[in-house]
Amino acid sequence: MAVATGLIVANLYYCQPLIVLIANEFNIPNADAGTITYLTQAGYAIGLFFMVPLGDKIERKSQILMTTFATVIALIIAATAQSFLILEIASLLIGITSIVPQLILPLAASLSEPEQRGKVVGTIMSGLLVGILLSRTLSGFIGEVLGWRAMFWIASGLCLLLFFIIQKQFPQNKPVFKGTYGQLIGSLFTLIKEQPLLREATLINVFSFAQFGAFWTTMVLLLSAEPFSFNSATIGLFGIVGASGALAAPLVGKLGDKGNSRIAVGYGCLFIALSFMLFYFSGSNIIGIVLGIVLIDIGLQGVHISNQTRVYSILPEARNRMNTVFMSFSFLGTAAGSAYGLLLWQLGGWHAVTLGCLLLSALAFIVYGATYKSKRKALESTNG
Repeated sequence: MAVATGLIVANLYYCQPLIVLIANEFNIPNADAGTITYLTQAGYAIGLFFMVPLGDKIERKSQILMTTFATVIALIIAATAQSFLILEIASLLIGITSIVPQLILPLAASLSEPEQRGKVVGTIMSGLLVGILLSRTLSGFIGEVLGWRAMFWIASGLCLLLFFIIQKQFPQNKPVFKGTYGQLIGSLFTLIKEQPLLREATLINVFSFAQFGAFWTTMVLLLSAEPFSFNSATIGLFGIVGASGALAAPLVGKLGDKGNSRIAVGYGCLFIALSFMLFYFSGSNIIGIVLGIVLIDIGLQGVHISNQTRVYSILPEARNRMNTVFMSFSFLGTAAGSAYGLLLWQLGGWHAVTLGCLLLSALAFIVYGATYKSKRKALESTNG
């Protein structure tokens, strides 16, 4: 399951180191080519919201297989695109159909014992993060050697291979929701209204994922320009540095199993904020950028896995729908963060990007602190 999540989620990030190569082929500015990054993330959020809830209504393995095959089609469209508009449409479709990891996670949670759930989620999230980060390394190398189209052809072949592996290896898992699709989608808003923990975890994730999206999108522009002037293969190597965050995933999951998930969220937010402080002073310092990447990826793991473990601890019969709310808004945050980062880059370059992301960090801490205060007041009222 960890391998499957890593290989499929990678589809969302192959395009990032290829932005300059795509811009050159279609003769458009680099920043304009960067729109495919947030279209892919926006597509992912759309798929999460409208397709993942079906995992509570239809058999999960069948849904995973159908969606994986649709991903193969979307990747082929991208590989054969003869205009940038077609590539933009294909990017949106790649995002919509690459939701399989968010179908696998609730399936894994339902198959695991409660005392092991955090560890299981953390292990699968390790595969997810490795896929996210090493996808950039692979994509940068393939793009430089074989061209950007080759990466989408290779990705389509990998997903087709996964289709047959999943068909053979994954267990079936029966749904529990008996209502209509309309009732299923409507219940998402009921969950948002009635579950304060879901609201808090989701909002913190939105701000954290927005910073993540802004950084990885604009980092390509920073490293391809002076004084670095790196090619796509070299830029892709920075994904290996970011994979260090994957090492923290099982540790964060174990911390969640011990009932310390919320503390891990706070530390994760702190690490992300520290990374952008470091990035601010490292616009021409490669060592500072490398250290900042380690911090931001470990921080994001701390926030995301801890929040996801907390969300999975409530309403087991609605895990797919809880995950839908949590992840769709998180990746809307990534898409908005990518667009936000590109806007800040055009307005003031790297320093504007880092300062804008520190503002998002401050908002995450405000949500975190406000929830803590409300819980403390409720406890005092009860004891009083």
